Amino acid sequence: MNQSLLDLLKKVDTPTVCNAIEVAQGKRGFNDFTRGTMLCSDPDAGAMVGYARTAKIAAVDPPTEAPDVIRARRMEYYRHMASGTGPAVTVVEDLDYPDCIGAYWGEINTTVHKGFGISGALTNGVMRDLGDLPDRFPVVAGSVGPSHGFVHVKEVGAPVTIFGLSIKNGDLVHADRHGALVIPPEVVGELEQAIVKLLETEKLVLEPARASGFNFDAFEKAWAAFEASRT
Repeated sequence: MNQSLLDLLKKVDTPTVCNAIEVAQGKRGFNDFTRGTMLCSDPDAGAMVGYARTAKIAAVDPPTEAPDVIRARRMEYYRHMASGTGPAVTVVEDLDYPDCIGAYWGEINTTVHKGFGISGALTNGVMRDLGDLPDRFPVVAGSVGPSHGFVHVKEVGAPVTIFGLSIKNGDLVHADRHGALVIPPEVVGELEQAIVKLLETEKLVLEPARASGFNFDAFEKAWAAFEASRT
């Protein structure tokens, strides 16, 4: 992914990317996106874009392994998040879902991850400290709650599932207040052009619809131009 595409992906929302992937593929039916309603800590922060750094956590029950094992795995987790090439998105599956209670994403953890240069966090789990999270580090989560429970890291770098979306470590993720998707590697080279084409095509309907005097006749003309541009 080049810098030009990265800059563009940060500016557009996830529905736009979802549609643009279909433009690049030349067909409808793109399927690698989350299902259901997710919550965003900072809806105005824009999209998080990057290669997934994955992990799994749990929090309902206390860990049963020895404390030194739990601590070593936590340090392995942070080493994983701090290493590798960017841009990056942290993707953490809470194994307690749908009964998650442990807010892994609070003021301290988000600040640490932002310091590592990560662009945001995606989880099916819990976030908290909503008034104290760092600016420009969105968390897209499954719920909001007050407690960290017995939160501990279970796996590092394993494939995860977030709201029906399977994500492997290293997958290219785009996420915002609408949810998340994985960008297929085969469309990366064409995706920038596809987004630009999509935005230009949408203007054929949006600009007349926003103009004064818009009516059905104007819509019919605009829609004909819109359909012709897609052939």
